[in-house]
Amino acid sequence: MPSNKQHKPNRPTPSSPSPSRPRKGVVIGALVAVAALLAGWVSQYAVGGNSTGSGGGNATVEGRSDDTAAGDPALLKLARRTADDPFARGDKDAPVVMIEYADFGCSFCGKFARDTEPKLVKKYVEKGLLRIEWRNFPVFGKSSERAALASYAAGQQGRFWQFYDAVYADKGNEKSAFTTGQLHELAEQAGVKDLGRFDRDRASEAARKQLKKDSTEAYGLGASATPAFLVNGQPIAGAQPDEVFIDAIERAAAKAEKSGKSGKSGHKG
Repeated sequence: MPSNKQHKPNRPTPSSPSPSRPRKGVVIGALVAVAALLAGWVSQYAVGGNSTGSGGGNATVEGRSDDTAAGDPALLKLARRTADDPFARGDKDAPVVMIEYADFGCSFCGKFARDTEPKLVKKYVEKGLLRIEWRNFPVFGKSSERAALASYAAGQQGRFWQFYDAVYADKGNEKSAFTTGQLHELAEQAGVKDLGRFDRDRASEAARKQLKKDSTEAYGLGASATPAFLVNGQPIAGAQPDEVFIDAIERAAAKAEKSGKSGKSGHKG
């Protein structure tokens, strides 16, 4: 397995939803779709190849047809496309949606955030082609859960992505305990103005409900490691090379344009 691209814990954390018992009616609604996605992720591990990440990444998309690039229709529905979603960036009607399932304590999630995502934002998000939607998927225990809840709280003040950048900018945070003091420092770096509200929001039932929803969605898809992605319903496992994401996005955009489902009418990539 390409262990340098994706973090996999030894076992699910006790407070995380069990992958064998996804909450009814939340995740896919079609078992065949779950099986298809799981098969896709497993096949990507198989072709990930060597641990250098220099050649295995291209194999995750090599040989895909335009039809494959469309993704599974059931999985496409996981894109929330909610206006003013604080945990998404990009036009809600963008032809391509990439859902990211990640953990703030995951070094490979950090690698993607620092090395790849800024390029995708500039190349696709800013041009209206791509929307990125975040899902908290804390697989490394209580510290990761604390960071996830704090990210929700930052989002309530419109500073989620700034919090995201602050956490991943420092590689030392990958092993952080995310204590209250550390979370306050990160919130201040992110420009969160009201730390009292920040603390109330991260301790709220709404925060835990959203965290459970995101994690249940990921476990229900068969994911057990981070980061994991869906690009218009097409799975990508791990912090793959830039070319893997670029290829998947452009194939999905071409398929959307061909099928007349490119989101905003008249959009040009």
